[in-house]
Amino acid sequence: MNSIESIDKAKLILREVGKVIVGKDETMIKVLLAIVAGGHILMEDIPGVGKTTMAVSLSRALGLDYNRVQFTPDVLPSDITGYSIFDKNTGSMSYQKGAVLCNLFLADELNRATSRTQSALLQAMEEGEVTVDNNTYPVPRPFIVIATQNPTGAKGTQMLPDSQMDRFMLRVSMGYPSHRDEIEMIRRRQSGVSTETVEQVVSRQELLQIRKDAEQVYLKEEMIDYIVSLCEKTRNDPAILQGASPRASLALTALSKATAWIQGRDYVLPRDVRFVFRDCIEHRLIWSQEMAEADARTEVLTKLFASVKAPAIK
Repeated sequence: MNSIESIDKAKLILREVGKVIVGKDETMIKVLLAIVAGGHILMEDIPGVGKTTMAVSLSRALGLDYNRVQFTPDVLPSDITGYSIFDKNTGSMSYQKGAVLCNLFLADELNRATSRTQSALLQAMEEGEVTVDNNTYPVPRPFIVIATQNPTGAKGTQMLPDSQMDRFMLRVSMGYPSHRDEIEMIRRRQSGVSTETVEQVVSRQELLQIRKDAEQVYLKEEMIDYIVSLCEKTRNDPAILQGASPRASLALTALSKATAWIQGRDYVLPRDVRFVFRDCIEHRLIWSQEMAEADARTEVLTKLFASVKAPAIK
């Protein structure tokens, strides 16, 4: 797929999702970048701002088999991964598929479930398979998890474990719409626009090819050093108790390549890294108690990013 085709495909996807998601262009772009990069997305926000609507719209635009589970304390791990039952006709155990065996799995309000149920997603997210009764079953390809969570401290929620947070390629928030965007949203709904009106513009095979194309985007040695240096900085800052893992370096690399691809470029620039850095890194960090406020964290990450000299690549 050449540069013109890649830009056109991205525009088509964003146009279809934009039918029902108004005024959140940057968020839509970043979610698409994570999908192109082969990662999973965590959407943290208050209820009712369109997180689920965006996930459903993406599944339709990309032609993906879609499942959704509303995570509550009574959801069991077997609801996610599946379970085995005895088949009297064959005299053996028969596997019943769980909800996670699909292309796009929406884990709605993930942080309302028990930690045991949350952990049922880990193997599928990292290894692309699930294990039930010592038997391993691959998830379909492509496989994407979009998880939503209410802000920490909201009623009935608990924090996701660090290991699970690290498996999300990026975290985004939608936030409230502007006054004008909310008016436009109501107008579209009154005229019959909904997720049902979103049309498929990319096939599953085309999405897999898009991912291959994005992987082939060239990354100079100087850019590799730049990405690693940024992640290393998070491991040596007194405001951060636990810095970014090597998995974060790989995720930042993949997202930077996807950012270049979506612009029709076959090489990564420092500005590609800058565009996704915070959304890729911040949720993986464990902060000191003094960094409880979001503004303080933003200031630390801004200074940290500025302290690493970008390579002179144009």
